Amino acid sequence: MSQRINEKELINRIARRTSRDVELVTEIFEATFAEIYEAFKRKEPVTIRNFGNFYIRHEQNSWVFRFNPAQKLKALFGWSSSYTGDL
Repeated sequence: MSQRINEKELINRIARRTSRDVELVTEIFEATFAEIYEAFKRKEPVTIRNFGNFYIRHEQNSWVFRFNPAQKLKALFGWSSSYTGDL
């Protein structure tokens, strides 16, 4: 298995890809995940196009976190998918 990418490395890669300062990307990255966290606190699902849907639902006296990958992500791993575009 390949090496895990941590938050700092992910931010650096986004900064390089977008030709933006690491500080700006860090601020946007942290704000994005803060908003996703707040949505989960409100029990709102979050959909990220071409990545998937995250949601929380109540099952048998507890809350369950679910992730449903998008068709593009399913296709990347060879799972059943209707996606036909570039990977």
